[in-house]
Amino acid sequence: MNAPHQPEANEFIVKPIGFIRSPLAARTDAPRQGSEGTVEGELVIDEAYHEALLGLSPGQRIVILYWMHQAARDVLQVHPRHDYSKPLRGVFATRSPARPNPIALDTVEILAIDGNVIKVRGLDAIDHTPLLDIKTEVRRRMAEDG
Repeated sequence: MNAPHQPEANEFIVKPIGFIRSPLAARTDAPRQGSEGTVEGELVIDEAYHEALLGLSPGQRIVILYWMHQAARDVLQVHPRHDYSKPLRGVFATRSPARPNPIALDTVEILAIDGNVIKVRGLDAIDHTPLLDIKTEVRRRMAEDG
């Protein structure tokens, strides 16, 4: 009997938990940041993960992680917001979708939950974007100086 494949330390296996249903058909339709728009859409969760939705409720804010499947992965420097009057910056110093591993995160508000479909507001992802994970929002207080 063969042992299951064990990933190397520098190898990751990431499987989507579902996908995003969005009215945004193309990258050019998306707001530059989720906070700049009020796009409503749905998180369609694979049935295998339906039980993981227990405890989520309308009105709650959640953080979603998703794979920007149409983003360039070979771009290392960009002009922020495609504004060529701004100097080049490394992608790690921006929120550009172009990056070696195009993982995005967004905070959205749950509007409704129907079975394995979560209706949300605040998306900036395009239709059929692979959804990687959902986390509850944690607000941290920053220590005040002085």
